[in-house]
Parts: sequence; structure tokens; C-alpha cells
Amino acid sequence: MSETNRIPLSPTPRSTPKRAKERVRTDRADLDAVLDAGLVCHLGVLLGGSPVVIPTAYGRDGDMLYLHGSTGAGNMRAALAGDISVAVTLVDGIVYARSAMHFSMNYRSAVMHGRAAEVTDPDQRLHALKVMVEHSAPGAWERVRWPNKKELAATVVLALDLTEASVKMRTGGPKDDEADVVAGGVWAGVLPTRRVWDAPISSDDLEVGVEVPPEVLERAALSSAAI
Repeated sequence: MSETNRIPLSPTPRSTPKRAKERVRTDRADLDAVLDAGLVCHLGVLLGGSPVVIPTAYGRDGDMLYLHGSTGAGNMRAALAGDISVAVTLVDGIVYARSAMHFSMNYRSAVMHGRAAEVTDPDQRLHALKVMVEHSAPGAWERVRWPNKKELAATVVLALDLTEASVKMRTGGPKDDEADVVAGGVWAGVLPTRRVWDAPISSDDLEVGVEVPPEVLERAALSSAAI
């Protein structure tokens, strides 16, 4: 599917935000950007009749989100038994207001709904695992040992189509009441936050002569340069 023909966001009632509609984004590129920038998602399932939210790694490939877990994990079985919800949130700043009720955060968030499907095709499973590894550690897949039969047998790989999703973002300063602005005397503004990478730390059992991969050094260097 071409970028111009992709299905727009919020096609269903449960994926259409009802409040703060000025923060809603319907461009699918905004969803891609949030998912690509995040590292951890929160998977919501019903487990034994109770809601459970599990933080987990993920990876996006086009309009498909991949998740994985142990075959013995109850949350993985629950994810295949009914609809799931997946959320990713990025905090960009704390918004200081003049009144307690107007404190907020600048953020980017995405919430996805749907029925996850188990990925069983061997080639597709490897592809999904590659997508997840490359999402958090770009360039690593081609350097490391790929999963063996035992590891694959112990792993459930899930795929969630990203058709039903919503995106919200907040930017800018506080939205104070005019009376509080006029009264003055209280600092208001934004304390920005961002993610940075520190210098890589080699494993204690790493043999002599094995260097830190160039892409890891580059990632750390770019982060340091941005400080």
C-alpha cells in the first residue's frame, strides 16, 4: 500500500478520542513517528477476568506491530484469546502552570486496539524478531547469533495490525486562567526532557580484542553531541 493510500487513523468509536480534540492527530505518519521513537510499549490484556498491563519491547514494520514473549506467559495466551490494547507514550516536557489544575505534560502518545495474530511461519517469525531487535538496537541483527530452534520454540510472536489506532500530542506552554496570569507571582513555563545515550559499557566477560560496534559508538556520540 502506498503512503498516499494508507487508511487514516481513528476509524472506529473506541479509537476516536473524545476529549482534548485539539491534540488529536489523524495522519498515519504521526503514528509511525511515535512508534519509531519509543522503546517500550504497554500491552493491555484481560487475564483471568482482570485487566493486566505489561511493559514490553516491540517493533514496527509498515502497518504491523510485532510483540513477543514466552510461550509459558499467561499474558501471551491472553493476548491471543481476545482483543488487546497497546500504548506508547513519550514525555517531552513538564508544563508548570500558575495553578495546580493546569499543570500538564508535553507528550506524544499512541494507543492501538485490535486482535493480535500469532506469527507461525518460520520466515515471518525470524523477520518479526529482526524487526524488534533492530528497533531498539539498529545494526545488531546481522552481527549476533540468530535464534535457534529451542529459543524459537519457547517464544510466541504476535502481530497487531495498526488499522485501529489513535494519536495525541501536546506542545507549548501552560494554559492558565486569565485571572492567574494577571495575579502574577508564580513561575510558569516548560521544563523540557529528552532521552540521551551514555558511553557504552562492555560486558565484564568480553574477550580481549572485541571492539564496540561502530553503530553503537555513533549512537552514543550523536547523543553526547546533542547535550
